[in-house]
Amino acid sequence: MDPSADPKSVKVNVTTGTGVEIEWKDGHRSAYSFPFLRDACPCALCNEEREKDGRHPGDPLKPIAGALPMFKAAARPTEVEPVGKYAIRFSWNDGHQHGIYSWQYLRDNCLVPSARRAAPWTRRPSASRPN
Repeated sequence: MDPSADPKSVKVNVTTGTGVEIEWKDGHRSAYSFPFLRDACPCALCNEEREKDGRHPGDPLKPIAGALPMFKAAARPTEVEPVGKYAIRFSWNDGHQHGIYSWQYLRDNCLVPSARRAAPWTRRPSASRPN
């Protein structure tokens, strides 16, 4: 694991619904909203769906042309649990619970471009990434 992907502290703000805040041991701080994290789910099913749609981790679903918008509750975890010392797992309010978010995956998908490793999906402007 890249040493920059080692968290010093992790705050999961379930009660306030604001998301996850991570302070990394190298001093960088990251903040991820719950909708961003749900749309960045690293499980095989979600990765496959994003690839089909041409989306990157964290990108929301694209609206279907001509479809009426339906109400969708904002993504929120119903449960959060550590996975060893290397990851965190969320059970989401939509029933999904298969993604294991490693610290490396979260650092690689940090919304601050200078904090990310040079992965293919990180080479686009941060303005297109939801917060």
